[in-house]
Amino acid sequence: MTLKTAAPAPAAVARRAEHQARRRKGKSPYPYWFYLPAAVVYTALFLVPTFASFFFSFTRWTLTDFTFIGLDNFVQFFQEPALLKGLTNTFIYGAVTSTLKVALGMLLAVLLTSRIIARGYLRSVIFFPVLLSSIGVGIVFTVLMDPSKGMINEALAAVGIEGPAWLVDPAWALLSVAMVDVWKGVGLATVIYIAGIVSIPQEYFEAAKMDGASSVKCFFNITLPLARPATATVIILSLIGGLRSFDLIWAMTKGGPGFTSDVIASVIFKQYQAGFYGLSTAGNVVLFLIVTAIILPLSMFLNRKEVEQ
Repeated sequence: MTLKTAAPAPAAVARRAEHQARRRKGKSPYPYWFYLPAAVVYTALFLVPTFASFFFSFTRWTLTDFTFIGLDNFVQFFQEPALLKGLTNTFIYGAVTSTLKVALGMLLAVLLTSRIIARGYLRSVIFFPVLLSSIGVGIVFTVLMDPSKGMINEALAAVGIEGPAWLVDPAWALLSVAMVDVWKGVGLATVIYIAGIVSIPQEYFEAAKMDGASSVKCFFNITLPLARPATATVIILSLIGGLRSFDLIWAMTKGGPGFTSDVIASVIFKQYQAGFYGLSTAGNVVLFLIVTAIILPLSMFLNRKEVEQ
């Protein structure tokens, strides 16, 4: 005796076929009004301020009035003597911090995904600085890096090394802040790399070991290529953070000594403090365009490489 199953209702079959066709076309199964709350928030918090900044960058404005002056703000901004130094420092700071976060984040992730004692605890320790306030970190390290009474130079003196004047020497000020930035942000890069490494199928490593591959070869031939999406994410996030950095630099050096550790963001803030609101707004537009001009092509390049892989 055979049992016959009831055929699905025509309406159900039609709904299923419509759903599958919509998925093949890449359309969302949700109605468009589901996106309305997110669109309102995005418009209010991003689009409106962005367009307002572009508009007011062409004006001389106060809280109660504005006067349209064309490109005068941009001309004056690029004539500022501190701008060229700030622009150079911005690129140096972004390149140093992002490079070190990528390299150290990858190495720490490889270590923290291996079979070591207290692996979970060490992951927490590495990530903990990410949760700290940038201002608080800046104040603490300002004390630690004091050239005469700071604990860092005292520790170096104990082993016979004369520490530099970290934050008051023009040759060290910017790099000192960059090192603190790396210490604070490498935990996030490590977590992203850990997620990328643990997603790699273990069969690849087992097959490589059966073929006699060493750990170094496994890293360069398996881990590094297959962790490319994580690398792209870390590069983009670190570079954006480095190019836009302000709070840590301001807490530790305020752009000093002189203009030696000024970045574009600190130059903009100094103009705002002086009451040149239109000029500082133009500086924000310049910073936005610089970050966009760097990050957008880089993101497209990294994503294209990822697809090719």
